[in-house]
This record gives sequence, structure tokens and C-alpha cells, in this order.
Amino acid sequence: MGRGHAYPFVSYRPERYPEGEMVRRGREFVELLDKRRSVRFFSEEPVPRECVELAVRAANTAPSGAHQQPWKFVAIGDAETKKRVREAAEVEERENYEGGRLPPDWREALAPLETTSDKAYLETVPWLVVCFAEKYGLRPDGSRRKHYYVNESVGIACGMFIAALHTMGLSTLTHTPNPMAFLTEICERPPNERPYILFPVGYAADDAEVPDLRRKPLSEVLVERP
Repeated sequence: MGRGHAYPFVSYRPERYPEGEMVRRGREFVELLDKRRSVRFFSEEPVPRECVELAVRAANTAPSGAHQQPWKFVAIGDAETKKRVREAAEVEERENYEGGRLPPDWREALAPLETTSDKAYLETVPWLVVCFAEKYGLRPDGSRRKHYYVNESVGIACGMFIAALHTMGLSTLTHTPNPMAFLTEICERPPNERPYILFPVGYAADDAEVPDLRRKPLSEVLVERP
């Protein structure tokens, strides 16, 4: 029996699993994602473009405010362009680290990660993928179309992008040099888009190391009301 929709709707019947299978699949997914780490040491080994495309396709399935899908992903594989990105990023990062732009509490929080203004990995990786958030949309006549929940929507899409890369055995890092306006210029994006996250994408180097960190236990992140 129809529900009298004013717009087109289609039937949705997601697959259901027995309880034991649900738990098994959930545990396997958690185990997979729990092995994910942000990487700053990458191999130069090439990565198929299709892997980047698949990760973006996965990101594009994310929910978004009013289904506006306010994101754009720019893939950079050209060596010269990657060099430009690194040089511009390091200008901002030197101001952060050596120029004193980072406040003391931020420096203290970053200390265990041992990050510096050196971003050599931006040239090493086979791909840089920049996610841009669309502040507003553009109609065919050039007029603006308001977007809703842009930050939330783009954040979810980026999370799914990261998960897809990890599923394929690839590594990345959420790099957010501040400010990031140089990415708009280098990527030749329109004024309705702003850089959101810069993702280096590739294989972790054979000698890659990551900080010995621990994630919060479930008891600290899940609260059940009585």
C-alpha cells in the first residue's frame, strides 16, 4: 500500500543476518579498523588509480544534510603538483612550529606524536587527495543553493574514505595545515569550496613507525542511560 509520497521513493530492504552472524561481522569490522593508524612514513610504490576512485565512491555513499552531498575530492598524482603542495604546506607549518603560531597547550598535545614542519611524505606518496567542502551549491543559472550540515556531512564522508583505504591495505593521514587556502589555488577550485582535509594516500613504508598510543576503552566512550 502506497504512502502517498509527493516525490519518488523506492523500496529498501537491507539484508538481515542471524544474531550470531551480526556479532561476527561486527567484531571482524572492529578488528580491521582497530589496526588502522595514521602514517607519516610512506612508500613510493605506485597505487592504482582505481583504488583512489573506489575510496571516493565509498565516501560518496555517506549521508548528508538534505542529500546535498557537499563534498568534492581532488586527486593529485603529478609530481610537480605534489611538490607545490608540500612547499606551500611547509610554509604554513614552519610558521606553526618554528614561528610560534601554535599555542603552548597545542604543542603539548602534539608532543607524543613528534610531528614537525617537515612534510616530505607529501611528495613521497603516489597520491594526494584533497577533500573540499562546498559552502554552498551552484545552480545551473549560477545562483546559490544553500547547503545544510556541511561540516557534519563532509566529516562523515571523510571517515568512510579513510575506512575504505584501510580496507584495501592503504594508509593515509588527516593533514590539515592551517590556513589551507593554498590548496584552493593549487587545485584550481571555485570560491564556494574550501579545503577540508589533505590526505596523502599510499602504502606505509617498510620501516614506518607510529607512536605507541592506546585508544580509549569502550567504557569511556559508551554510556548507557538506565
